[in-house]
Amino acid sequence: MPHTIRILAASALLALAACQQAPAEAPPLAEGTWTVDSDASRLNYVSVKSGEIAENNHFTGLSGSVAPDGAATVEIDLATVSTGVDIRNERMREIFFNVAEFPKATITAQVDPAAFEALAVGESTTQPLKGTLSVKGAETAIDTEVDVTRVSADRVLVASKEPVIVYADALDLTEGLAQLQQLAGLPSITPAVPVTFSIAFER
Repeated sequence: MPHTIRILAASALLALAACQQAPAEAPPLAEGTWTVDSDASRLNYVSVKSGEIAENNHFTGLSGSVAPDGAATVEIDLATVSTGVDIRNERMREIFFNVAEFPKATITAQVDPAAFEALAVGESTTQPLKGTLSVKGAETAIDTEVDVTRVSADRVLVASKEPVIVYADALDLTEGLAQLQQLAGLPSITPAVPVTFSIAFER
């Protein structure tokens, strides 16, 4: 009898240990507010000058959040533009974006929390994204797709599936573009740029 009791006790302890080691189920994505991890987020664009010279540029100053109801806002600190050339960075900030008066661009969108309800840790899904980009008081629509990956229980990575083409005339930026072209002594600067992004959100 004592031998049987010892076996039962050992089995109970093993079962308890297994339960304690089992990973807890990740809470649904719709719970809580998600904020942008600026250090892990980036927005890139490619500019083309003289019809054939393409150059990579990016912004590092991203912030924002997604509320439980799906209201999403991402702000771009325009002063963080990086073109790889100091004088060009200065012209972009002061002439093209006029950061003294318009320090930030804003992207707003309404996402459907239910579309991500079943997303487990390590899984990805592709979802449509319709939003609005606002720069210097002008707005243009964004219609694209994003890949959403649940990196951990409280971390999500949202990345553009393909480049979003942004047109200067849609945001009343053609005058600033012309000024940049004249200052740089260029025959042309293409008024449409492909934009990609990778944004990390934490709960």
